[in-house]
Amino acid sequence: MKVERFEDLEIWQLARELCKDVYQITNFGAFAKDFKLRNQIRGSSGSIMDNIAEGFERGGNKEFIQFLSIAKGSCGETRSQLYRSFDYEYITETEFETLVNKAVFISKKISSLMNYLSKSDLRGSKFKQ
Repeated sequence: MKVERFEDLEIWQLARELCKDVYQITNFGAFAKDFKLRNQIRGSSGSIMDNIAEGFERGGNKEFIQFLSIAKGSCGETRSQLYRSFDYEYITETEFETLVNKAVFISKKISSLMNYLSKSDLRGSKFKQ
């Protein structure tokens, strides 16, 4: 199956879901008032989906891999910020575990796609004749 739009990528859909979840947990209580952490975790979770989209739209596998690497880094950053959020008691243990597990799953999926693309003979859509 050929993917023609980044919106059809499972990893982008998963990243979008995580971003939405992060936005929802940061809207309430003390978390909503910790502007710095709130904005950081919203930014890093949004960066995951944004870099997947931007890399896909570049049309070349090497560029896509580069942006996937950035997205993977943002996934790690989001996980780290989730630990801080839990340590500050802004989120429950259940929320923490759910979101960290989602982030780990996304990170693994990104790694798998990067591995696939790096071994593929396809160069990307912009190289079609």
